[in-house]
Amino acid sequence: MRYRTATIDGLDIFYREAGDPSAPTLVLLHGFPTSSIAYQELIGALADEFHLIAPDYPGFGHSSAPDPGAFDYTFDRLADVVDRLLDSLGVRSYALYVHDYGAPVGFRLAVRHPERITGIVTQNGNAYEEGLTPFWEGFKALWADPSEVTREPLRVNYTLEATYWQYTHGVRDLSLVNPDKAALDQALLDRPGNQEIQLALFQDYGTNLGLYPQWQDYLRRHRPPVLAVWGRHDEIFGPEGALAFARDVPDAHIQLLDAGHFALETRGAQITALVRSFLHGLPD
Repeated sequence: MRYRTATIDGLDIFYREAGDPSAPTLVLLHGFPTSSIAYQELIGALADEFHLIAPDYPGFGHSSAPDPGAFDYTFDRLADVVDRLLDSLGVRSYALYVHDYGAPVGFRLAVRHPERITGIVTQNGNAYEEGLTPFWEGFKALWADPSEVTREPLRVNYTLEATYWQYTHGVRDLSLVNPDKAALDQALLDRPGNQEIQLALFQDYGTNLGLYPQWQDYLRRHRPPVLAVWGRHDEIFGPEGALAFARDVPDAHIQLLDAGHFALETRGAQITALVRSFLHGLPD
């Protein structure tokens, strides 16, 4: 494992890298409220056969977190930064592993560079309206009427209780959940100014729904191999979001696991085996 930092658009962008760069590459894109730390164990498990890169977006993990007045925190800009990081590393062909926020970042990359994408693993990474649960009602109010009245209630998502809930809801055996990652996520959320960064992204998240038809058209036209491995008890992105991938990629491999939103935390060995098998089946 290597822990590196690259300068992209004047920002320090941290990323984890492991494996032989000449091997097939898997780019792992994290969700909220975490960072590339989410993939630490998966990277270590797959590095014997594959080249793995997991960046932290601006505002997350160890990457720069400029004030929202100095950086436009949108999913377009997050995708720009990841795209330029991969260009700077000379990565021109790769599979994607997307979770949560990783999906809107990754699908933007796939639409821009369909020829680069060898396959997509989506682990509770949504691209269909069917996957949206009642969790999103407060966000829809913000998207319809951005104001302090609609923004303020969403700050509850930055509490330790909310962060821990993301890791534990839908999990039958809580002793499987390592609390260290939730604690780290919370420490980073608690940095001065970080809530404003996250609120900006909450507000911009509505743009992703408008792009769902474009992402679905990409899937239909290019038919990338898809593995949808999903915590079936996720109360943020429901299992219907996983099943919907088969509509546009009929041979998509869909696995609904006994897990919640952070399925990798409690079903890591199972997901690792599924991902390894999936990557073995990708075209050279």
